[in-house]
Amino acid sequence: MASILFWLGKRLWIALAVALLLPVGVVAAPGFLVSSDWLAERIDDENLVVLEVRYHPHRYFTVGHIPGAVQVQRFKDLGDNQGDPLMRFPSREAFQATLRRWGVNDDSTLVLYDDARTALASRLYFLLALYGFPLEQVKVLNGGTVDWTVFEALSRDPVTPTPGSVTLQAADPDLFVEWTAIYDDVVSRRDPDVVLLDARPHDMYTGEVIRHSIQGGHIPGAVNVVSLDGTDGQTQRWLNDERLQALYADIPKDKTLYVYCHDGFRMSLAWMQLKHLGYADVRLYNGGWSHWGNTLTLPVVEGAAPYDDAFAL
Repeated sequence: MASILFWLGKRLWIALAVALLLPVGVVAAPGFLVSSDWLAERIDDENLVVLEVRYHPHRYFTVGHIPGAVQVQRFKDLGDNQGDPLMRFPSREAFQATLRRWGVNDDSTLVLYDDARTALASRLYFLLALYGFPLEQVKVLNGGTVDWTVFEALSRDPVTPTPGSVTLQAADPDLFVEWTAIYDDVVSRRDPDVVLLDARPHDMYTGEVIRHSIQGGHIPGAVNVVSLDGTDGQTQRWLNDERLQALYADIPKDKTLYVYCHDGFRMSLAWMQLKHLGYADVRLYNGGWSHWGNTLTLPVVEGAAPYDDAFAL
């Protein structure tokens, strides 16, 4: 009994110390975000499946993972391996087979985490939403590996889950768009009820920096809100609702939002943030800038304005 009280007291003091060190207003409280304490208390639950998506996948083995966590290889497991580009959404059949390999059943509770401010976990979260997995059974570890290692150790023990039997639904057509809709609704017709949002870093939006792409710039008409700015770089946690609302203050809630980034991670984070803030109709571009920018024949704008002179008329 004394050892249990000591353990609880130690965790309480550590949690208090961490809280005092955090900048004011860096912790939001969406229902899907959970703490390392929440996870530690449930780590041995029979229906719990913990999934790790690291930026550098080898660190699952070399640095370690949360005990029992299954590795998610972010490109191979979360994209269309035969698609062009690779990070188009995987098919329902392929993603279902991947979830089953991870040991996921229809009644599983999933905890997703990463080491990239939830941007990588958000891609997995969105795919679960896309194919109809119950989101009330999906949690995201706020702070990821940073938050966990404040309190707990990582493990290098191999994890071999028992195959699961989850059954997914057809992709929800209200959650994504193809390039043709963007070209028609935004570039061509300038539909006033549609807002195109680029979630990439600003220097990639302007074209000053070209990374993982043939050319820089943005889709004509796109406005830039950097989704990673809704998280704290040091703690890896979400900012609070007030600061998230300020980040998206210029984005109207009564419009349909088309969102893209380069390869599907930052836009998925934006989707989670916007849905949490109450935006009703948010759709992700299947393929993103790695499709539009690398096609070469589709129009591109450079600079900080949504339209350049050619498209401003």
